[in-house]
Amino acid sequence: MENVFMKNKDHSVFSWENLGNVKEGRGDLGESMPVLVYRLMQFTMLDVLTKEHGKEKANHYIREAGRLAGVEFTKNVMGDLSVPLNKFVADLQKVLMDLKIGILRIETVDENTGEIIMTVAEDLDCSGLPITGENVCYYDEGFIAGILQVYTGKPYTAQEIDCWASGDRVCRFKCTVEK
Repeated sequence: MENVFMKNKDHSVFSWENLGNVKEGRGDLGESMPVLVYRLMQFTMLDVLTKEHGKEKANHYIREAGRLAGVEFTKNVMGDLSVPLNKFVADLQKVLMDLKIGILRIETVDENTGEIIMTVAEDLDCSGLPITGENVCYYDEGFIAGILQVYTGKPYTAQEIDCWASGDRVCRFKCTVEK
């Protein structure tokens, strides 16, 4: 039997189709699962990567996984990407809410530079975590950057500037076009 995870010639393992048909496969349990299970997977992965590669490299890997997820999410879930920014944001807010990923709010958009300041409340990654004094939403940084990259056609960086784990009650991201 062919290994579907290794059939891509560019050595990538991920493809949207490999996510399968969750509705069919989880007929009794459904598509939802507790945030605890998501965090268990993410934080144990981060722990192993940190032990193997150090904190900075581990955060880089988690951020890049988030970027790939954001790119694929936007291509496969968001529909028409030719809509104006306000419509795209409204659609994205609804999808993120419907999927219980978080509550997105746009604070500012600089149309000249492309800089966007946004918040995500009730975030999957960190809302409810103990206060550590650190920002921890590396996956979200990549996820947001990937979404903006696909929508705008420009490479983006998203940097978390406020986080639940650092004592704030929403995660705030400064998103800038990469130079």
